[in-house]
Amino acid sequence: MRIKVKDKVIVLSGKDKGKVGNILKVFTKQDKVLVEKINIVKKSVKATNKEENGGIIEKEMPIKASKIMLVCSKCNNPTRIKKDILSDGKKVRICKKCGEIII
Repeated sequence: MRIKVKDKVIVLSGKDKGKVGNILKVFTKQDKVLVEKINIVKKSVKATNKEENGGIIEKEMPIKASKIMLVCSKCNNPTRIKKDILSDGKKVRICKKCGEIII
């Protein structure tokens, strides 16, 4: 996967189409990512301790990685990623639209 934690992404399809958020966690084997404030579902939870209350909570669920696209921090547009190796041997990700290095 070319997407990392703390990257800013935009949702391309689904009920949250057009929303922007940061990646919280990446599940590489399942090809899914957890994006903050995206794909929120309501879930019923039982009370586990006497201190914790049960009820209905809102929770973020993973979304397929193919439904999101990275937003470049320089040009602020959704973009594809190109990988390149610098002269010192360091691997970097480069924005296809503006050509800047993505940190």
